[in-house]
Amino acid sequence: MALVAMFAMGSGSISAETRSSKRDITRSLDIFTSLFKQLQTSYVDSIDAEKSVTTAINAMLNDIDPYTNYIPESEQDDFMTIATGTYGGIGSVIMQRDGNVYISEPYEGTPSQQAGLKAGDMFLMIDNDTVTGWKSDAVSARLKGQAGTPVSITVKRPYVEDSILTFNLTRAKIDIPPVPYYGVTHDNVGYIALTTFNEQSADAVRDALVALKADPRVKSIALDLRGNGGGLMESAVKIVGLFVPKGTEVLRTRGRGQLNEQVYKTTKQPVDTEIPLAVLVDDGSASAAEIVTGALQDLDRAVIVGERTFGKGLVQSTRQLPYNGLLKVTIAKYYIPSGRLIQAIDYSHRNPDGSVARIPDSLTNVFHTAAGRPVRDGGGITPDFKVERPEMSRLTYNLVAGNTIFDFATKYVAEHPEIAPAGKFEVDDSLYNEFKAYVDPAKVQYDKLTEYMVEQLEEVTKREGYMSDSVQAQIDVLKNMLHHDLDRDLDIQRADIAKYLATELMRRYYYSPGTYEYLVRDDPDMNRAAAILNNPEEYRAALQPKKEDLWVKTGAEKPQKT
Repeated sequence: MALVAMFAMGSGSISAETRSSKRDITRSLDIFTSLFKQLQTSYVDSIDAEKSVTTAINAMLNDIDPYTNYIPESEQDDFMTIATGTYGGIGSVIMQRDGNVYISEPYEGTPSQQAGLKAGDMFLMIDNDTVTGWKSDAVSARLKGQAGTPVSITVKRPYVEDSILTFNLTRAKIDIPPVPYYGVTHDNVGYIALTTFNEQSADAVRDALVALKADPRVKSIALDLRGNGGGLMESAVKIVGLFVPKGTEVLRTRGRGQLNEQVYKTTKQPVDTEIPLAVLVDDGSASAAEIVTGALQDLDRAVIVGERTFGKGLVQSTRQLPYNGLLKVTIAKYYIPSGRLIQAIDYSHRNPDGSVARIPDSLTNVFHTAAGRPVRDGGGITPDFKVERPEMSRLTYNLVAGNTIFDFATKYVAEHPEIAPAGKFEVDDSLYNEFKAYVDPAKVQYDKLTEYMVEQLEEVTKREGYMSDSVQAQIDVLKNMLHHDLDRDLDIQRADIAKYLATELMRRYYYSPGTYEYLVRDDPDMNRAAAILNNPEEYRAALQPKKEDLWVKTGAEKPQKT
């Protein structure tokens, strides 16, 4: 299998070519070996041989591209989890903060959730070993293990009478669903959220699509690829195949040398080639997600809604190394049906300081979809309908990053055994006022830009000699007018804060499915997509070229007005 994001299963050689002569390679290896031996025998202190070599390897690979990596045997379990979506463990997301490790989110239906572990629980002991002060990767390693094996976990739970709790769990095979939620939204749109491209993704999307088509309410489909960093290329080809005729070309990969081009076509009968389709994307949609997005755009099969995608047009595969190591190496670039490469950064051409930059729009090239619509290469996939999003305020950011919202949700769950269903839940005045009362002004620090700008105005006015008693008086008035008040700022930013507050609560009460069900109800991208899908004229027009685009594609002379 080939990877376009983080992983692949494969081996073998792509090309007999090398960038350097055999003489140069041999010389360089001899120098490195001799240098390493000298360090081991002569350096005043002992040197960790494995750590030194790993550091040297990573430094070399970092100079190539971010996707070519060395994976030692000790890290391959995580690598395989990403590829397969399966691992042995208790089924929870953990996070590190304040020098300790906490449960961030137990997955629904897993041993952690069934045993009663909750978000906000702090790990104290695992199998009678104290783990306070441990790093999250060390705790994760102790929690994972062979399915069917027992593990004892002691946690500290805030806001309850008996705060020290011990749970005896049996590890299980954990399948992370690539489609955490699908359902009907905006009255008649079938919504499918796809978070990764692993071995299970194509079947999961197929199952969701078939189920939604069986619902008489569903008139169109929205495939949500926002935040999807990619995965297996073959999975992407299969998912495109659900919506286009069998035998349709989805992409070509080209490695080093003319003989290294491969063509990937759909191989199975589609589920539906006619139902109106929208794909939701953002700047976190990358790699395999961009293959699906770009192919469906190039084939005029879907409208693309949201933000420009990440821009990763490279393919990786794995090579076996001695002592069970793996090399994940970039072996090719991929080209979607219009012939364009959407890679945003050319890592083979670096600035003198070693840095790289995105290809500017002015240097990108125009290609055309099957119907003749103009599309560009380089820099990801540009959506057919862009949706602008306001930037998160500094107050909201600090409430999220500082875990104020997370901790309030932990307290709220301890005091409220149930809330309204995800489809009806609202952050009402009572809940929001309870949150405001919880926020400690002494702990919430955020940039007050207006106050800062007034201070800068005062300083510059003095420096340039314009300060006088009357000017100072006016600046003082401005200071009073623009003085920040946390209570007032919480009200001003309520809509933004409430979204994150509700999301955290949904995770606690209804897990991932409930979170998606709540968020998609009033989501700017989904609102725009639904409006297009429910307007057949606008939808059809979006997938057809304008007359001037056809003239450019065919080379015909554009009619002149006289």
